[in-house]
Amino acid sequence: MIASLSGTVADVRLDRAVIDVGGAGGAVGYLVHATPATLSGLRVGEPARLATSMVVREDSFTLFGFTDDDERAVFEAVQTVSGVGPRLALAMLAVHTPDGLRRAVAGEDIAALMRVPGIGRKGAQRIALELGDRLGAPTGTDPGETPGGPGATVVDDQRDQVVQALVGLGWNPKAAEDALATVLTQAGADAVAPDEIAGALRAALRVLGGPRG
Repeated sequence: MIASLSGTVADVRLDRAVIDVGGAGGAVGYLVHATPATLSGLRVGEPARLATSMVVREDSFTLFGFTDDDERAVFEAVQTVSGVGPRLALAMLAVHTPDGLRRAVAGEDIAALMRVPGIGRKGAQRIALELGDRLGAPTGTDPGETPGGPGATVVDDQRDQVVQALVGLGWNPKAAEDALATVLTQAGADAVAPDEIAGALRAALRVLGGPRG
């Protein structure tokens, strides 16, 4: 089981990255699937460390990467719910931070869980019921503490992080900034909350026409 990867970022795409890990026989490139928020912190040619979880199937070995051990723990915990596989678990972390999921489950916030693509009302109710207290209480250290939405106060504006992620996907800074400005205008917002990074990135990519490369 591969618990973590430390190496040099060789490539970054919308939903995956390649990490070159050195060894006695030379560098080996590991393909890692991750959330847009995690990928936005990676820079080609720079060192990186990701906590990882390997999902083994009869015909495949798939590696998923995370910013830290807590995110990986939540990823693995939500898969104990019937009907939730690794792709849906990753989508949950693309929309919500670990503490955001803890709050949604603890508060049985069905609407928040339904924000994840692929989760309907019945699925959200099942997740809230089956997860129960398995995720534990919110840690209080998650940058997604401030809720988003109309009228909310955004303490930590993440616009730069979204722009940097778009640049990493092949767009020039001016195009990335313009696309994000369009997204914010359409949403009636003037900032990007920490737990809205993934949604803002996806929306900006729709404006731009998808990732390059």
